[in-house]
Amino acid sequence: MAVKLQPVQVLYCPEAAEKTAEQLDGLTVGGENAGAKGEGSSSEPKKEDEVKRLPGGKVKKKEKPEVVVEKIVRNKRKCVTIIKGLDMFGIKLSEASKKLGKKFASGASVVKGPTEKEQIDVQGDIMYDIVEFITDTWKNVPESAIYFIEDGKKVSASG
Repeated sequence: MAVKLQPVQVLYCPEAAEKTAEQLDGLTVGGENAGAKGEGSSSEPKKEDEVKRLPGGKVKKKEKPEVVVEKIVRNKRKCVTIIKGLDMFGIKLSEASKKLGKKFASGASVVKGPTEKEQIDVQGDIMYDIVEFITDTWKNVPESAIYFIEDGKKVSASG
């Protein structure tokens, strides 16, 4: 005779879940900091903002938003300027592409790059004019977050 299996009812305990989460975060290592959950947390930056925990205890640092500008020469004379990372600042790439095309009177399009991330390709060598345009058009993009790729090296645009 076959036995019919019944579903198991699991009870949720918020206290146990919170205690487990604290232990996983490393807050209660050896019993230290067990009761210090709210003390001084406003003055210290949260670790969750900078670090992302992956399964298995691996730690992945969050990428700082930055705009990378690169110039590629094709057919020995023609240049294409590639702008990556504008989407990290909450800018819609399609709108940014239109603004860039109008400002520099050239073709600008949103394409997928080699890393499957979207980027803007602008025809022409606008590498050094673009920094001022980006900082003036989008106020939330600081000049310190814009970088050039020159000779395979990342160089800050502000320096």
